[in-house]
Amino acid sequence: MKSYKDLDVYKRSYNLAIQIHNLSLKFPKETQFDLADQIRRSSRSIPSNIAEGYGRKKSNKDVINFIRTSLGSNDEVLFNLEFLKDIKLVSNKEYQSLKDGYTICGKQLTQLLKHLTNN
Repeated sequence: MKSYKDLDVYKRSYNLAIQIHNLSLKFPKETQFDLADQIRRSSRSIPSNIAEGYGRKKSNKDVINFIRTSLGSNDEVLFNLEFLKDIKLVSNKEYQSLKDGYTICGKQLTQLLKHLTNN
């Protein structure tokens, strides 16, 4: 692997963050500084922590910590998606599609953590 950009989980989380960003821009103005901002930040946190962890690849402990942070952000996005669906800011179809993507990301991050902790 030459770059973090070669990781499937990075590619998936980056593309999902773009989808979240574009979707959140459609939320009502009164939610832009809390709900919309929060889900945008947590969605961007996943690929940015993967990138930062890769940048510290000389220390396996640092990489593991950044991947764990990414996994936590992934769970935060899933929570926020469900909340947004329940308050009717995200349709069931949008929710299901994004939930499926972030569920896969969570599994990929978990597998990456297992790989890193077994080396």
